[in-house]
Amino acid sequence: MEITHLGHASFKIRGKQASLVTDPFSPQMTGLKFPKIEADIVTVSHNHEDHNAISNVKSQMSNGPLVISGPGEYEVQGVKILGVSTFHDSSAGSERGQNTVYQIKMDGLTLIHLGDLGHKLETKEIEALNGVDILMVPVGGVYTLDGKGATQVVGQLEPRIVIPMHYQVAGLKFELEAVDKFLKELGKEGINPQPKLVITKDKLPEELEVIVLE
Repeated sequence: MEITHLGHASFKIRGKQASLVTDPFSPQMTGLKFPKIEADIVTVSHNHEDHNAISNVKSQMSNGPLVISGPGEYEVQGVKILGVSTFHDSSAGSERGQNTVYQIKMDGLTLIHLGDLGHKLETKEIEALNGVDILMVPVGGVYTLDGKGATQVVGQLEPRIVIPMHYQVAGLKFELEAVDKFLKELGKEGINPQPKLVITKDKLPEELEVIVLE
């Protein structure tokens, strides 16, 4: 499996049988460039323009990629996806509404993309998302978990690999916290970003590893 960061909360996950893009964003809203890209599946955590620009993802299929945009169980081209309903804030959605967390099972690995999660997970959510290998977690605060909150959720889910997302970068039109605060909270400072993560089940680390993708 190969994982590349497209920016903000968007990743391309390429497996043996299918490719998937999470939360494609609008360059007009974010100020960030979105690459020309193809995928078989697109997941959307919530309907804000920095997460739901599905028209930016092309597909070799005539009707475009399959778009998954809410809770439920799905299976596409050997990829199993579970969408779990959560909130975009810490007040049961009263500020920013719903958010869908996705568990993605591909190539023998279990990934979780938290979208714009704004709160610690409830017991039922932890149970539904049990057994994660790779966790993609928002860390920039303001609209989502901040560094401290993200660290707490990492502790709840106990992944083998954590990939931070949704933090301040050059060119972003709105202000978020930098990734450094999260890394400090986890005691993982000084990590050099890398262009992609290539991983298989047998190469998972024994101890928690944080990967910052460019």
